Amino acid sequence: MPPAPPRRFQCWSAQTPSRPSLRIAAWTVACCVFLASLLIAGCGAPGEPTPPSPPIPEAIADLTAEQVGDGALLTFTLPGKSVAKQRLTQTPTCDIFRGALRADGSPDPKTFRMVYTIPGALVASYVIEKHVKFLDPIAPEEVRAHAGGKVAYLVRTWVSPKKSSPDSNIVLLALVSVPQPISGVEARVTESAIELCWTAPVQASGGAALGDFSYRLYRGQLDGSLDTAAREAALKDLVHARWKVPLALLAAPADNSYRDTDFEFDKTYVYVARTAVPANGGIVESADSAPAVVMPKDIFPPSAPQGVVGAVITENGMPSPVVDLSWSISPENDVAGYRVYRSEREGTRGDSIQPGLVATPAIRDTAVQPGHRYWYTVTAVDRAGNESAASTPALVEIPQPGS
Repeated sequence: MPPAPPRRFQCWSAQTPSRPSLRIAAWTVACCVFLASLLIAGCGAPGEPTPPSPPIPEAIADLTAEQVGDGALLTFTLPGKSVAKQRLTQTPTCDIFRGALRADGSPDPKTFRMVYTIPGALVASYVIEKHVKFLDPIAPEEVRAHAGGKVAYLVRTWVSPKKSSPDSNIVLLALVSVPQPISGVEARVTESAIELCWTAPVQASGGAALGDFSYRLYRGQLDGSLDTAAREAALKDLVHARWKVPLALLAAPADNSYRDTDFEFDKTYVYVARTAVPANGGIVESADSAPAVVMPKDIFPPSAPQGVVGAVITENGMPSPVVDLSWSISPENDVAGYRVYRSEREGTRGDSIQPGLVATPAIRDTAVQPGHRYWYTVTAVDRAGNESAASTPALVEIPQPGS
């Protein structure tokens, strides 16, 4: 019988690993695949970057409040850094809060309510001399209800509405009743003054009885480059005014009129009048009157020259006589020069003896003829081109030669 073939399973059993070895090998391969996938994901497919957290502005620390008419004027400096002391790259929005006081006079945190929000894009329109100034109007009835009492204010700012700044310092404001705003200021321009007047108020704001009060008159100067539309916008609301000189106290007149003698022609002035009442050791002013915008024009001629005299000069060697004229210098400080007129008929002005202005109060007329009579008059001309009335005529007679 042929020999039996060798048992193959014995050979295979010598080369094939056992079941525990297979499990270990499979686990090793799986780990390698997993680690490789991590490496591939980390190097070739980065995830979305996490956006930076919006900054939280630092707290306002210089909030102040004063009553202006039936309202509270709040003033503060806008924060420029975050609580992390990093510079803010955009203007924050401002939230204004008003609250009441407890019986012991301390602010009641539960009563604070937002009364206004100034969007960051509009904050610049509220900035005056590097400070935000915001007027919170308070109804006259509420002022009367709090008269002698106080309200409280605080401000928060934010770049993201979910991350407001800490509260500002809290300020307290005592409210008093003030006279109604003056309806308006009337202005009349004269050569020497802008004459202002207004109607006196008859009651306090909200209809309360009117007590003792005084007047305060303010003046500002608008940018002279403003067009008519810009001036009209300033008339409607001074917030839109583009100031060359901002409103400042001009006078505290005893009655409802004032003469402003310290002005210049061709400049644009704004006048507002307020009433003021004594309160809390100082004064509280009413709201502004309707503004008066005045741009005075010089339409006022100088006074007529005085003392015009003429003398005939006939000296040896002169081919013909000349008339030497002189007069008193004009008292006005804006006189640019003089015009001298000559006529051969009494009562008529005649023609100017030279095309331009005479700079000094004297001139010689060489275009005269012997045996003629001349009437000379002189006028003064100011820098605005206004010409005065004529002086009293001066008669000069030119003698015949040899007479």
